[in-house]
Amino acid sequence: MRHVLSVLVENEPGVLSRVAGLFSGRGFNIDTLNVGPTLEKGVSLMTISTHGDEQIIEQIIKQLRKLITVIKVVDLSDTKAVEREMVLIKVHASENSRAEILRIVDIFRCKVVDVSTDELTLEVTGDQGKINAMVNMLQRFGIKEFARTGTVAMKRSMQF
Repeated sequence: MRHVLSVLVENEPGVLSRVAGLFSGRGFNIDTLNVGPTLEKGVSLMTISTHGDEQIIEQIIKQLRKLITVIKVVDLSDTKAVEREMVLIKVHASENSRAEILRIVDIFRCKVVDVSTDELTLEVTGDQGKINAMVNMLQRFGIKEFARTGTVAMKRSMQF
């Protein structure tokens, strides 16, 4: 089962290496990894998506909490969370196909971020399902380049 872990860490040299080493040293795989600073000085947030059964995830979380530089670990799979990824896709866009690609961009509420005579660069933001659907729709035009950020996630606010 897929799990998304939100890991608050001290922003200092070697933290990323220690976290990645924890996963690889125990034979666990990181599907996506996203790291960025928080509003608190010296603290970063890692969002890690991985696969495993409950026992494996529980072991990963326990091992992460043992690291001195880890402040907090939350498995967002246990709660309602907002997940997003961002992808840049460079797609072949001839004169004949450009209008159809732009219709697809409009349907998926994406952005064209770069244009040339024979290609478009698109920015797609959304959950994995939206991104995978968009990629499938664009495959027939010829995807020239593809860059994906990985998952960022946040626990949803209390809803009434």
